[in-house]
Amino acid sequence: MNAVARAVDSRWLPIFAGLLAGLIAVGAAFLFAGDASERALFAARWTARAAMPVFLVAYLVGPLFRIRAAPITRVLLKRRRQWGLGFALAHSIHLAALLVNITLYRPRPFTALIGGILVYGLIYVMALTSNDAAMKRLGKWWKRIHRLGIHVIWFVFLGGYALRAVHEDPAYHLEGRLLLPVMLAALGIRIYAWRRKSRTSINP
Repeated sequence: MNAVARAVDSRWLPIFAGLLAGLIAVGAAFLFAGDASERALFAARWTARAAMPVFLVAYLVGPLFRIRAAPITRVLLKRRRQWGLGFALAHSIHLAALLVNITLYRPRPFTALIGGILVYGLIYVMALTSNDAAMKRLGKWWKRIHRLGIHVIWFVFLGGYALRAVHEDPAYHLEGRLLLPVMLAALGIRIYAWRRKSRTSINP
């Protein structure tokens, strides 16, 4: 195992990464925003962005390992559940910032929140079942739930960045046009790994 692989071979590193990403985003909002309303808005936006890289590790580690079984991909795959939990923690910080923003400064009708409630429900179901006992009890449903959940989360990120890429406010364009291709590339990697695995199983 090389030095990089040894450095990331910790069950607590993904949790710490998720926590640190969320807290840095909140701190940046307080540092760069003006009044309390703007701080709440920036915290809600930036915590979502901070959670995205942690999500991508959990989303891509399996496909990357299938493409190349290097020491670093092997270790990340070993800790994939922890990376998922790290994302859940980072996105929980985003949820807290979002609730402050919605409750105190920018209220929205309940109907506009239903989609987000369902997505967070999936995130927490996945987090609560990220253990061997739940995997054993759920059987085939465990994989189905986690496969559905991780692709729903990917789609939410994709849709958010797609909307920013064409938003009426040009201030959103750079973020959307930079990160939309990242999310599409992540799906492309998964598709490539799946097709490669299929070809291997057909032609051993």
